[in-house]
Amino acid sequence: MTDKKARLTVDGQDTSVELPIYACTAGPDVIDVTSLTKNGFFTYDPGFMSTASCESKITFIDGGKGILLHRGYPIDQLAEHSDYLETCYLLLKGELPNAEQKQQFVQAVKDNSAVAPSIAKLIQSFPKEAHPMAVLCSAVAGLAAVYNDDTDIAKAEDRDTTAYRLIGQMPTLAAMTFKHLKGEDFVEPNKALDYAENYLNMTFGNSAASKVSPTLAKAMDRIFLLHADHEQNASTSTVRLSGSSGTNPFAAIAAGISTLWGPAHGGANEAVLNMLEEIGSVENIDTYVEKAKDKADPFRLMGFGHRVYKNFDPRAKVMKQAADEVLSELGLENDPLLAIAKKLEKIALEDEYFIQKKLYPNVDFYSGIIMKAIGIPTEMFTVIFATGRAVGWYAHWDEMVSQPYKIGRPRQRYTGYAKRDYPE
Repeated sequence: MTDKKARLTVDGQDTSVELPIYACTAGPDVIDVTSLTKNGFFTYDPGFMSTASCESKITFIDGGKGILLHRGYPIDQLAEHSDYLETCYLLLKGELPNAEQKQQFVQAVKDNSAVAPSIAKLIQSFPKEAHPMAVLCSAVAGLAAVYNDDTDIAKAEDRDTTAYRLIGQMPTLAAMTFKHLKGEDFVEPNKALDYAENYLNMTFGNSAASKVSPTLAKAMDRIFLLHADHEQNASTSTVRLSGSSGTNPFAAIAAGISTLWGPAHGGANEAVLNMLEEIGSVENIDTYVEKAKDKADPFRLMGFGHRVYKNFDPRAKVMKQAADEVLSELGLENDPLLAIAKKLEKIALEDEYFIQKKLYPNVDFYSGIIMKAIGIPTEMFTVIFATGRAVGWYAHWDEMVSQPYKIGRPRQRYTGYAKRDYPE
């Protein structure tokens, strides 16, 4: 309960509406407006930019201060000391695992990494020119058919098993999508490999025992980790809204993948590579930088600044380190596109225009560089994003269904015709 109240007074009415105010452990207090409806009103908030749609203990973001916390742990500390699967456990369970818990979790994920033959056939049924996100979305939705009969979302043990299946099979599905669209044979998952090693091997290897560079595997693991969750964004909110109907969790995750596919959400690192290709060469950079500074010019530098982070993206520093390590490992410092990226990075960090506007390179800028260097095609970038984000989507879904919840039902401000009669 709370003793703090807000009061809404409406012109022409003698009484005001009393609204309770609840404190958060971090971030601004929230005003509970649920009682407005019985008073004849509801709030109008296009895009839900000022609306807390749920209560959550998973992730906190303070964009003004450049803070991203998972269960209270800063993202840079997790990237330095943890790995993706340990972070998955943290997001799902609320605490870091001890050695035995982590070993059991990792093994459970590995034991659930193989994909059913029916899903493999589904992926193979798509034309080679299909968009990878369409293939991935369909494959994840197909898991709802494979596991629907043995998934009771009211049972904690079934939800745990579903988490192992989702986390274990997402990289397998991503790699199978890549292989199919290239016309190559699938590579089976290898339980002897770490999570990111296994993904890279299934994507680029020709057998289950190919050698994977530790540097590239570490960079891939960081990409997964840094994209694991980002609070109530469009795709996470979609998963929660879809899941609020009681639907199969794989169907809810597929809905999230559909939302992530949109260029305004998951396509940012793909846009970075498209921008680099448009610039074309280092000699053209100054011209394009001036175009970016001109408000009348439609050109925009992609991968600089962030909608949420108004100061700096806390994930970018870690991703930059990984990018430098990958470029050095592969000897790609002079690759034409990557040379453009490095020059743009230098300008953004030194040019007063970018500094004043806080247009620093963000995580999408560096992750795009890494994936380009590793050899992942641009159209697969959002698939990688979805692979890492799947655990965040699932953690929010699991948090919701683990307690009493209501089906989502947003309201609207109706501006169409009032009642009118059908003409005789």
